[in-house]
Formats: sequence, structure tokens, C-alpha cells
Amino acid sequence: MGKNGQLSITDVAYRPSLGAPIGMDVLDFAELRARGHRRGIDLGSPQRPGFHHLIHVRSGTLRHTVDFSEHVLHAGSWLWIQPGQVHQYAPEDLAAARGTIVIWQPGFADAEAPFEQAPLLPDGPHARATQLALRHLTHEYADLASIPLQSHIEALRLLLAVLLLRLAHARPETPAAHRPDGAFAHYHAAVERDFADTHRVADYATALGYNVRTLTRATLAATGLTAKQYLDARILLEAKRLLVHTDATAAEVSRRLGFREPGDFSKFFRKRDGRTPQQFRSVARGSTGSVVSDENPTTR
Repeated sequence: MGKNGQLSITDVAYRPSLGAPIGMDVLDFAELRARGHRRGIDLGSPQRPGFHHLIHVRSGTLRHTVDFSEHVLHAGSWLWIQPGQVHQYAPEDLAAARGTIVIWQPGFADAEAPFEQAPLLPDGPHARATQLALRHLTHEYADLASIPLQSHIEALRLLLAVLLLRLAHARPETPAAHRPDGAFAHYHAAVERDFADTHRVADYATALGYNVRTLTRATLAATGLTAKQYLDARILLEAKRLLVHTDATAAEVSRRLGFREPGDFSKFFRKRDGRTPQQFRSVARGSTGSVVSDENPTTR
């Protein structure tokens, strides 16, 4: 809830603890709750961080909602949340479970997040390797004074990259035909930046130096969606975020997402969701707990 009881999404800026290296931080669930209290952030309410979260549950169970999908993280699970995603914790689980959260600013680690956003539960050698990588990262994070600061930061950068690489290889193997290529990676970044400015794939193709057919082939290979479907799904996701987590009117949401007229937005929404924006908002807010049941082809 925002001021005066109004619903809002809390935008959370990166703010490391005192003495933490610039760019990343490692904390346990208890410290996360303490920081939330100090900063006046309700961890059970929707928040949109401007930095990465890598959540690891050591014991217990943690329910966590990311963009209308509720995940249940059991002991040993990992979940990577991207900057800009709207997520919220189940406070009672956060108090009972034990685990670690690694947070870092974009650009700190040279690693791409997986397109598949589901939680990961490594097993066998992968579980041992990821645990070892996390222990090494945690040890280096706490050992601030033994080497020069710049060397310490570089060690953390490399150790975080190792952990993320190990997690990437713990995922089921992705067929080569479905791995994102350069064209899709560029398209994804452009959509994230400009989806409220243009809704035409041709505009992205021109800006990126591709033709529409190339972007469509690349997007189909990476996501199973055409370039237009991918773009529309991203716009729809942002619309749902604003309708559920804020008190903005449909007209205000329409304007923020770059539609010329509210009627155009309503037609767009109904064609892709089957409901009007107000119907979606009413149903979503009437559900208990987290808002789920809406499949999001794109979650970043």
C-alpha cells in the first residue's frame, strides 16, 4: 500500500549495507527482514527492484510471487529475480525459512539470466557444486580486509559469475534450436526499453538493423512466440502489473503504455486476455493471497 492507503508498487533502489563492496551484497533472510523494517518496506507487498536477486532456500519452504506466478521454493531451491520484475514475499514463510539472498547491480556480473524463470532445484553433483560456489562467495564477501578493496570486488565479481554459471549448467539442457541467439537478445533488450514507446515490430527491426522476418525467427526459436506476440505479451504484463498493484485508472494505464486512446488499450487487453481491464482487475484483486492463474509468456 502506498500513501493514504493507495495501492502502489514500491520501486526499490540498490542500497548496500555499510562496509559492503560496491555493486553486490550477500545477506540472510533475517537481515532482509531487518533491512525492510529499517527502510519502511513491506516485504509482503509488491516491489520492483532495480537490481538482481538470487534467492537460495537452505531450510524450510518459501512461497514467492513473481509477476502473477506463485513459486514454492523448497530446501535447496534457487530463484533468480530480474531488475524490473514485480515480486513479493510471503512474510510468514520468510520468518520461518532459512536461506541466503545475493543481490547485485546490473553489470556487476558478466552473466545472462536464463529466459526460463522457474525455480531451480539442483541435484547430485550440481547441488554440491552450487553449494560450494555459494560458500566461497559468502566467505570472500565477509573477508573484506585481507586484500585490497579493488581485488576484493574483482574476486566477488568472478565468484558470482562462477555461481551463476554453475546454476546455468544445473538446468535441464536446452535444445540448441531453442537457445536465444544474438538477434533475440537485442530484441529482448529493446522491447524492455521501448515497449511503452512503440508497439510495432517493424520499428524495432529498423532500429536494430534486422528485418521483421529475422526477429520473428529468432523470437520463435527462443520463446515459441512470434516477435509480435512477444512484444504484445510484454505490454500485457506491464498492464496487469499496473492494474493489480496500483490504483491507476485504465485510462492512465493506457497513457503510460503508449496507447493513443483508452479504447485502443481496452481492445488490445480484451483480445489477449479475454477480459476488459476492469474485469481483470476485479477478478485479480478478489483472489486470496497472490494473484496467479495468468500465464505470462514473457516474465522479464
